[in-house]
Amino acid sequence: MSGSDNPRKFIDPAVLNKITHLELKARAIVEGFLSGMHKSPHHGFSVEFKTHREYVAGDDLKHLDWKVFGRSDRLFIKEYEMETNLRGHIVLDTSESMEYGSGDISKLQLACYIAASMAYLLNQQQDAVGVTCFDKAVSSRVPAKTGHGHLATLLTALAATTPKEKTDVEHVFRELAEKFGRRGMVIIISDLFDDAEKVLKGLRYFRSKSHDVVVFHVWDEDELTFPFKRMTKFEGLEIDDKVLCDPLSVRKAYLEEVEAFNQKIRRGCQQQFVDYTLISSDRRLDVELTKFLAARMGTRLVRRGGTA
Repeated sequence: MSGSDNPRKFIDPAVLNKITHLELKARAIVEGFLSGMHKSPHHGFSVEFKTHREYVAGDDLKHLDWKVFGRSDRLFIKEYEMETNLRGHIVLDTSESMEYGSGDISKLQLACYIAASMAYLLNQQQDAVGVTCFDKAVSSRVPAKTGHGHLATLLTALAATTPKEKTDVEHVFRELAEKFGRRGMVIIISDLFDDAEKVLKGLRYFRSKSHDVVVFHVWDEDELTFPFKRMTKFEGLEIDDKVLCDPLSVRKAYLEEVEAFNQKIRRGCQQQFVDYTLISSDRRLDVELTKFLAARMGTRLVRRGGTA
């Protein structure tokens, strides 16, 4: 990519620093993720990957598995169930509730790390990948493309995200299901702070278009554990409301509500064959992504009539 085409050329140094940090973080996460994969019988992220076969003259060299060659000194081709490259659509929630963070990072920062990691991984596989940010409507969109220059464009978009409005999951998902066109992978990264029925209805729009849907359900650790003990004032991020209360008196009811909400989303995803994983701010992303892949591949083997 020439200097005149570099999307970073006109970027503020502070924003550039955020982009560089995102790229380094994503690379570190993906390298840890891939390292975990080598300890597992499940290889490859793309849902279309099927198996290996020996290379024969005339095969497309872009499908050579160089890691296998390094271990065995033999050439193998990755075979896919579809010959077309995967098109990945990352759908990132940038609503106000994503601003919350009790530790070093907010939910939005955690979501951006996940998005950058997925974009980095798909880009490394030469798959097309794009990013759409939303709150009550689509706020920005980078269409799915390939190439390292495009990865820089995606990271620029992620680095520029700021929480603003309330969430309207159903409306946004219906709109995006129409825009994304032919079948691809839709990776949703959100706290899903909306009515559970509307969230599940929104997911059905993607599934009705035959998209392969992955949900990363993002939570802050404090939202899941509710560790507060003293009299505390709670402020709504997407509602104009403040409540002063004794957290010990509401903790049990709060945790039951959170568990019921998560269970409803999880079961709804399972019923629609949507891959669901909950990620909180206290967990290592490379470990969580490795666990996600192993579970995903195992589930797909069962769906095909095999064994995990």
